[in-house]
Amino acid sequence: MEHVVIVGNGIAGVTAARHIRKNSDKKITIISAESDHFFSRTALMYVYMGHMRFKDLKPYEDQFWSKNNINLKNAFVERVDTDAQTLHLAQGETVTYDTLILATGSIPAKYGWEGQDLNGVQGLVSKQDLELLEKNAPNNEVCPKAVIVGGGLIGVELAEMLHTRKIEVTMLVREHAFWSGVLPDGEAEMISRHIKNHGIDLRCGAELDKILDDGRGNVSGIITKKGEQIDCKLVGVTTGVKPQIEFLKDSKIETDRGILVNRMLETNIKNVYAIGDCAQQREAIGLRKPVEAVWYTGRMMGETVAQTICGKPFEYNPGNWFNSAKFFDIEYQTYGWVFSNKNKKDYEQHLHWKHSDDTKCMTIAFHKDTREFLGINSFGIRLRHEVLDRWLNEKRDMAYVIKNLKEANFDPEFYRRYESEIQKEFKV
Repeated sequence: MEHVVIVGNGIAGVTAARHIRKNSDKKITIISAESDHFFSRTALMYVYMGHMRFKDLKPYEDQFWSKNNINLKNAFVERVDTDAQTLHLAQGETVTYDTLILATGSIPAKYGWEGQDLNGVQGLVSKQDLELLEKNAPNNEVCPKAVIVGGGLIGVELAEMLHTRKIEVTMLVREHAFWSGVLPDGEAEMISRHIKNHGIDLRCGAELDKILDDGRGNVSGIITKKGEQIDCKLVGVTTGVKPQIEFLKDSKIETDRGILVNRMLETNIKNVYAIGDCAQQREAIGLRKPVEAVWYTGRMMGETVAQTICGKPFEYNPGNWFNSAKFFDIEYQTYGWVFSNKNKKDYEQHLHWKHSDDTKCMTIAFHKDTREFLGINSFGIRLRHEVLDRWLNEKRDMAYVIKNLKEANFDPEFYRRYESEIQKEFKV
């Protein structure tokens, strides 16, 4: 019987296992050193905030895996020998495979700061990071103040988490506004004000220089590149993530930033695949980045590779870009491409509307010559995925999108609607 071994039990690896099982009776083993069972990584923050228990993060009951004949092994893979088709584990064991799927995810990216390995410096990606946060910042007596280095989605999540335990938070963001490398200026500036209104000391145009040692190997504070010292007990590193591929450095599997794959998610080694955050497309798909650390792309890659392994060769095609997040109590959705002022394409033009309460806004991107709809960002107004996806595929023009915004609205009944205001603002 063919043995499929999957390294990593995040959304990518587990989706691959489930779909391989649906379509075959192959032997399946999932290896992970992070947790015994798959859990919803995007909900880790709610455990710390007291909204959920860790066991509530598991979408499947523990017996699901044995019931579906999927073997789970809690172990760390130290080395991959592709010639012998063998994995060498940290505890000295070996596991052989016929087909290997690497779904090892990502880890926080650090940039060589002095003191970055002190106790009290951490990211927020894994179950172990959550456990470490409980140790480093259980309350505001043990940790009265924290500094978060970097913004983005993980940064604002960590700020909200700490804020619920009344821990004073300072955020260092090198851009002129929060996430302005991704968001157009109007949106980035609105979210910056919103973060500050929630009691977070957001400092834009500020960068970390070094992390200070208390003399016992613990964090005592940081110094910015402007020479300012900020005392703290915790430094949250949220300057992005990088593929977790260190264990492959002596293997024959080709890597760059991530594990290099083609559209079939195949590596350079036969019967070895890579999916999820650790995979890097040899050729970027459209305007997408070669490495995408996004939950839904990991799920789609898992489905794709399962089809190929089960005899139905299938190319990875993620379709139109979309994503969603939350900035404290403002929900954010994006469909298609709406680039920041810094990264905006020559042909790209924006229409931006913001409500007077400073918690809702919308930006529509379109081609300045053809008027083709390119993408939309929405803050505080829920939109229907299937409608926006269809409009992008149909290459609708900007006027059509604005005129038909009501069709795309997904807010609950009795919520106030803003389509007429937006249409009036855009004169359509």
